[in-house]
Amino acid sequence: MVTHKRSPLKIDHARPKSKPGAAEASPARPADDAGWEIAAEVAEFLLSRRAINCTLGTMEWYERCTKKLQGYMAEHGLYTTRQLNPSHIRHFLVSLQQAGHSPGGVTTLFTGVRAYLNWYAEEYTLENWNPLAGVKPPKRPADPLPPVELTHVRQLVGVCPVGEFNGDRDRALFYFALDSGARHKELANLRLEHVDQSGRVRIQLGKGQKSRTVFIGTRTLTALAAYLTHRPNAKSGDPLWTQANGQQLSASGIREVMRRRANKVGIREPGMHAFRRAFAINSLRNGIDMISLQRLMGHSSLQTIHRYLAQVEDDLRQAHRKFGVVDGMGWGEV
Repeated sequence: MVTHKRSPLKIDHARPKSKPGAAEASPARPADDAGWEIAAEVAEFLLSRRAINCTLGTMEWYERCTKKLQGYMAEHGLYTTRQLNPSHIRHFLVSLQQAGHSPGGVTTLFTGVRAYLNWYAEEYTLENWNPLAGVKPPKRPADPLPPVELTHVRQLVGVCPVGEFNGDRDRALFYFALDSGARHKELANLRLEHVDQSGRVRIQLGKGQKSRTVFIGTRTLTALAAYLTHRPNAKSGDPLWTQANGQQLSASGIREVMRRRANKVGIREPGMHAFRRAFAINSLRNGIDMISLQRLMGHSSLQTIHRYLAQVEDDLRQAHRKFGVVDGMGWGEV
């Protein structure tokens, strides 16, 4: 691990003393100071993202991506971004794969690093410096990951004790996640005032700082009401999901709820995004139109919805193989 002379969190306004030229050779650097300059450069990038009002979730993503890059650079003795070249970036991507990141995860990290490198080249006017030259984005699976199985949701709900705070809360949470299609952090950020008695739910500043309206049905409303009987003094501005002591249930806390219940059932822990995928796929199976689903999920385009639709069409293909008229006539070989 590289020890920095200063913490990058305390140098938001720090800048390299001079903007490096495209042909400038990397100067010698004392070994005990290695890593400080990249920390300052990343801190400046993060400051620029905050200045344009990126959401907290986006900021956390940028921090995660650049931290991975900093770790790679530290391992290879690189102390400033301008030392990077295409070979470094390719080796960086391979190192992520070897560390166990999924293809989608590698692509996500690459996207954040690419944003940082593009910013760096523009910020320091490095016209002839391009460590992304010829580097193709990692391939990722064309099909979305599978949704949580509805039988598993039934099992998860079945191990939530009725009449207990955690049991009633967890049951309501599982129903809510499946019924609304909300993202993990959107669920964690909900306030009581965002949900009305008709089942209308207002997602405030979701992904991309966009708000939207989603809905929950009668079963979910009933489960939610049972949970809220344990919080008779709750106010409209309070978090919707809390611990028994009243503290807000964080996104990591929600994952822990899922982990604990899945272990009790004896199934593999489903990710919270698997509930969102289940909402999308089962809504399509139930006949929802594409535009309505796009708006409910908060997607900016129909591209992702079409990927879910492909899975639904595969359902139809399997049904036809099973119930096709001609193949099922039993007339023997033609």
